[in-house]
Amino acid sequence: MKLSVGPGALVAAAFIGPGTVTACTLAGANFGYALIWALVFATFATMILQDMAARLGIAGGMGLGDALVAPGTPAILKWLSVVLVLAALALGNAAYEAGNLSGGALGAGAAFGWPPNAQRLIVWGLALLAALFLFIGRYKLLERLLVGLVLLMSVAFAGSLILVRPDFGALVGGLRPSLPEGSLLTAIALIGTTIVPYNLFLHAASVREKWPDGGEGALNAASADTRLSIGFGGLISILVLATAAGSLFGSGVTIHSAADMAASLEPAYGSAARLLVGTGLFAAGLSSAVTAPLATAYAVCEVTRLPRTGAAFRAISLGILAIGTLIASLGLKPVSLILIAQVANGILLPIIAIFLIVTMNRKSILGTHVNGWASNLLGGGVVLIAAGFGLRLIMRALGVWP
Repeated sequence: MKLSVGPGALVAAAFIGPGTVTACTLAGANFGYALIWALVFATFATMILQDMAARLGIAGGMGLGDALVAPGTPAILKWLSVVLVLAALALGNAAYEAGNLSGGALGAGAAFGWPPNAQRLIVWGLALLAALFLFIGRYKLLERLLVGLVLLMSVAFAGSLILVRPDFGALVGGLRPSLPEGSLLTAIALIGTTIVPYNLFLHAASVREKWPDGGEGALNAASADTRLSIGFGGLISILVLATAAGSLFGSGVTIHSAADMAASLEPAYGSAARLLVGTGLFAAGLSSAVTAPLATAYAVCEVTRLPRTGAAFRAISLGILAIGTLIASLGLKPVSLILIAQVANGILLPIIAIFLIVTMNRKSILGTHVNGWASNLLGGGVVLIAAGFGLRLIMRALGVWP
């Protein structure tokens, strides 16, 4: 079977955004290699759910949003899902898009030594580049862009790791689950930035673009693509964490983002380290700046029964990008939007995961390609973790959990 990389790479490009890079940087700087196991778990959990989403798109011939509003779905679940999708994805991704653009701009500034007052211009440049790809909208073009950005991130962060010469014994030791004092929220954050609800919509829709004719060969190709691409994405996250652990853990340097890490590496490891980490953060920002609006447009069009191509689709994706650009360029802190999005995402993630597993057991949709007992067991375990993560996200957003 010929390996065909594509939709899985879109998912990897989506979850490796500035937020993930920052979470991995802080985990490594504050706790060394101790939380690598959380990324490994999150990567395998993501593979399980995304493989189901890909199978739904190919064997079921529908996106996850289509399944949510399909005949046979209880009315209360249908309307609750629509409200949550609009709140968590349409509203939330508009707020998070500002972080994608700002993070990418910080990475470009760190890589090339541009002054802070150039931040707004870089944000606009990134936004125009993302808008160009979203407006053209051809799947093959988007796929090539995002595959290229994933490869760029892997080279950049692998190069930075080589420069800092990590303790490989301690790195391997980080595969054993442990929670150093004060690390629980960081571990949950690492899992939460990898298992992302909107990627389930993105994956189910994009496999239909890649393999419109379906068939057994397409299912096998999609499964291989999912394992390879998401495994690669998880490896990139581990590279970021290990770079921060090898260079910053125990150093006493205060780090707030990957851009800070890029600047702090230069005195000890030279300008190449700053260039590599900055380039990786730039690629992470641009990749998420494209995939977040794209996933939102897929999800919103599916649950509202709008066509997944044409003016409405472009208007939604470009609207999300425009709002994010406005927030980022004005330096606003969209606290209220993010608060609503966090609560909605906290509720949406376990609901969507449960609905996905239930749908994957419906022979009327999937025929012989329904879940086996192993998939249901693994998926159920992921749902429990997702529910715990969702509860923590809601409590933290409401100020109950600091």
